[in-house]
Amino acid sequence: MRARSALYLSLTLIASCNSSDLLPAYDLSGSTMGTTFNITLVDPPAEADLELLQTKIQDRLEHVENIASTYRADSEVSRFNAETSTDWERVLPEFCRMVVAANEVSSMTHGAFDITVGPLVNLWGFGPEDHADAVPADEDIEAAQKNVGYEMLETDCDHSVMRKASAAIYVDLSGWAKGYAVDQLATLLDERGIANYLVEIGGELRVRGHNAEQRKFAVAVEKPLKNNTMDYSVVRLSDASVATSGDYRNFFELDGKSYSHTIDPRTGRPVNHDLTGVTVISTNTAYADAVATALLVLGPDEGHALAERLRIAAYFVVRTADGLEEKTTSQFDQLRRM
Repeated sequence: MRARSALYLSLTLIASCNSSDLLPAYDLSGSTMGTTFNITLVDPPAEADLELLQTKIQDRLEHVENIASTYRADSEVSRFNAETSTDWERVLPEFCRMVVAANEVSSMTHGAFDITVGPLVNLWGFGPEDHADAVPADEDIEAAQKNVGYEMLETDCDHSVMRKASAAIYVDLSGWAKGYAVDQLATLLDERGIANYLVEIGGELRVRGHNAEQRKFAVAVEKPLKNNTMDYSVVRLSDASVATSGDYRNFFELDGKSYSHTIDPRTGRPVNHDLTGVTVISTNTAYADAVATALLVLGPDEGHALAERLRIAAYFVVRTADGLEEKTTSQFDQLRRM
């Protein structure tokens, strides 16, 4: 049985109860990428046409889905995946740049984040096609792994072409696309002179400027306690992106064991350690999205060590015999003190 657990590591805005001195704020929302988007505009310019802006937002989101959605047979990524040739293939320049940026995260995380992990994701039943909940045979995992590896993708973005070392290479941008879409919407708002906003898609978010109280946005990462109450780690942010990756969002259970949708490209299997969620704060949401996935794959020790070495602001939630404990990097602690 596939299940979705309670979302216990989530990003939440903390609002004030005092409304007398609040600036006007406008909320825009809708559906995209199999989830929802929510945008808060704080004190937008008087000339801002919110109805037109909503249309522009929908158009921009549609554009991202037409590039990155594996659920659309005619998307750019699906077209590339369907190619049986290993010759150079012409692609959209934007798609090529997305792949290059994602592969840079793969390189810096030693392959813990890998957009070619698709064959393994599909094999374990977490791809666009429905599969029965089952553990694949070892030989099937080994066969799929032969077609996984970000180094097997070549790009030449100057000429807008890409090629794959094997026809079976399958690009999966699900660990990049939501964050990328957030960044695209933030750019859209910047272009229209909106200085204070929050953009959120499926839990990944970006804030700029200040909230309706004319303070930095307060973002809380929730962690449950034994008595079902919530503990919060609060950071106040401006001009920052936040992304969370967890092993609780999508999984299946079989014979009393849970199998997470987060696949370790290096082993070909779902992650199996005590790290249950990671939140990353950065200046780019797509980057934060990908790095959070990589740190979750690496686990509580290796992931934390890499985050410290790369000076990444990261918040880890780790399972212990006594419940859940937090583990943070020094960069995250600095933000929390501000």
